[in-house]
Amino acid sequence: MQRYEVTPHTADIGIKAYGKDLKELFNNSAFGMFDIIADLDGLTSSVTQPIEANAANKEELLVAWLGELLYNFYTKQIIFFDFSIEKLDDKHLSAKAFGRHVGENRNRLKTEIKAVTYHELKIEETQDGYTTTLIFDV
Repeated sequence: MQRYEVTPHTADIGIKAYGKDLKELFNNSAFGMFDIIADLDGLTSSVTQPIEANAANKEELLVAWLGELLYNFYTKQIIFFDFSIEKLDDKHLSAKAFGRHVGENRNRLKTEIKAVTYHELKIEETQDGYTTTLIFDV
């Protein structure tokens, strides 16, 4: 199963992410977002960042998770590329994100993502697991 694919969108960037379960879906959504932001090939981890997120439902939790990662990217200047989701239910997520400081890898930056949107957001259960469509404001 592929992790994600970029989907066409007029002014912004969209992805469709996949996962055999919700943890993998959240993981692949985060990877897809950072793969748009930077070239992740060959990066090795030098930073571990704990991430907590809470929301009213799993769709809002996905946006909160990605928003928290994006916030850490901009405030702590960390390119994340690996994620370990330790706890996940419809309203809470506890995870660790692994990455590398931007300063060490500034030449890897590709596209600025300003925000994760709720536009067209839905998590669907399929025969193979889960899928979601995400639109990023660029």
